[in-house]
This record gives sequence, C-alpha cells and structure tokens, in this order.
Amino acid sequence: YLPIGIQDITEIRLRNCIYVDKTPLVHQLVTTGKYYFFSRPRRFGKSLLISTLKALYEGKKQVFEDTWIHNNWDFDKTNPIIHISFDAVSYERGNLEQGLISMLREHAEKYELLLEKEDLKSIFRELMSKLNTQYGKVVLLIDEYDKPIIDYLETENIDIAKANRAILREFYSVLKSSDALLEFVFITGISKFSKVSLFSHLNNLDDITLHKKYATLTGYTQEELIQFFPDYLAEIAEEMAISTEKLLETMRVWYNGYSWDGVHRVYNPFGVLNFLSKKQFKNFWFSTGSPRFLIEQMRKHNIYNVENITVNTRVLDKFDIENIALVPLLFQTG
Repeated sequence: YLPIGIQDITEIRLRNCIYVDKTPLVHQLVTTGKYYFFSRPRRFGKSLLISTLKALYEGKKQVFEDTWIHNNWDFDKTNPIIHISFDAVSYERGNLEQGLISMLREHAEKYELLLEKEDLKSIFRELMSKLNTQYGKVVLLIDEYDKPIIDYLETENIDIAKANRAILREFYSVLKSSDALLEFVFITGISKFSKVSLFSHLNNLDDITLHKKYATLTGYTQEELIQFFPDYLAEIAEEMAISTEKLLETMRVWYNGYSWDGVHRVYNPFGVLNFLSKKQFKNFWFSTGSPRFLIEQMRKHNIYNVENITVNTRVLDKFDIENIALVPLLFQTG
C-alpha cells in the first residue's frame, strides 16, 4: 500500500505500507550528534522522521524489521521522550503558553509524574529533571516548532506572531541549562528563523538544513523511487503505453525539483505518492502546501517571476519576523 497521509512509522509498518528506508541516515544522526535543527517545506516527510526517531528511542524493534537499522541498534536501551508537535498544541487566541503547559502536563501524566511548578519554564525544567531521575536521559523531539509564528505572519496578526516568538524563545532557552538531562534533541519545522531571534540561548544547535550528509534525509531519491515502487511504476507505464524510462523522465520534470546540497535531487514524497495512486500528472503538493503568508508577500512585493533567482547562503539565514525577505521564504516553503 501507499502511505498517503500517514506520518506515523508504526502505522505504516502495521498497515504493510511501503516504507522508504531512511534508517542508515537516522543512525548517523543519532550516533554522531546531540542537538539538531532541520527545516524542510510542508509535506516533505518531517513528521515521519520525528516518528521514526521516537519509535527508535522507544525500543520498538518490530517496527524496524527488514530495515537497515534493525541489526544495527540496541533496542533494549530506551529513553523517556518528550514529543511536542505544535500541530497538536492548542494556541488559538494567544494562548500558546497555556497550550504548552497542558502538553507538558500530559507527558508527566503518561510517565506517572507529579509536577509542582506553575510557570512554563519551571514546568519544562521539572519535567525533564524528573524524567531523567526516574527513566534516564530525555529525548526531546519538536515538530513544527515555527507553526505558532508562521500561522500569524499576515500583517494584521503580526503582533501575535511576535508574542508567540517571545514565548518560544523563553521555552527553548531552558535547554541550555539542561544539557546533563538530555540524550538527544531534534527540532524541525518549515522556516529557518535566524538563531538570534529564536535560539539565541541555544548556541550548540547543529543546523543540518543544508548539510551535505543529510540532503536526502527526507524526500525520495531517484534510486529510492526505482527500488521501492517498481510495481507501481511498471503498472502506470503500461497503462500510459510508454516505457518506464519515459515515465521516470516525465516524473522528474513534475516532482524532482529540490536539492539541498546542489548535488542530490529529491522527489517531493506527497506529490509522488499521490501520482502513483491517482496515475495522472497533477500538482498535488501545491494544492495543499502553498502557505497563505507566502502568497501575501509575493503580492505585497509585486514579485511573481521567481525563476532563475540566485543568492548566497547568507541570505537564507536572514529570515525573521521584522525582515520577511521573499527569497528565503520561497526556498523554505518550497
């Protein structure tokens, strides 16, 4: 089966869906570093990656059967996990702080811990401390870290975006003094806000967004497409009365538009899976993945021709609420 819309590795494996094995790169991540930041556009496999890391640290050996990491990881060693997906945090009407507190208390309940503190930073620190004492070093996985900001980037909501940024900056600042409690930290989202604006206290965060080693950590390479989906490719080629080579050539034009290192190109997984299911060339990703604030900025600056723009990597590091430059926004949102 094709795992369309499924972002949980356990569900993908239980349903006998196709899983494109990224575990060699996941193993490299967890064995060579500790604090990571990773940004990719919408629907590019970030949540599945977080789910994979979670299952690994939970020791779910059966989930990884027939994958590379199955025989290359000690599944008997497990860690307590704080998994925060801002997609699941309730922060409407300027209530981000309470939303985060509620989620942290849910984690404490899951691990049967009693939290005594009241404010967000103290609760976060207390939860990590008690988890560490009772269960070992903590694994912190944060998905869509930037959602409470980018949801409010339209001009009329910019003050909410700034208020949420201040709360998040304080929240993440707790990590700097918690190094001894942490086993592994992975933060992911769409936009790559400048470190000064959001992670000013966390100067040991390794940004692997453009790292050559991890250029194919999400998305499908040409080789993976051929290796994991041969039956679908053969069936569609036959139905379209063209060769598999011609089919792959056309798919490259439609869905193989991204490179994070200038060498390896990857297919957008959402577009590919929908194409393999519906068997027609359509812009599946754009119809669900184009953010409102990007369109607003393009209208504001009256820029619609975005072909062949060349910039250096320093420009991509300048994205912030007070300086919403269009090129970093285009690159980060896909």
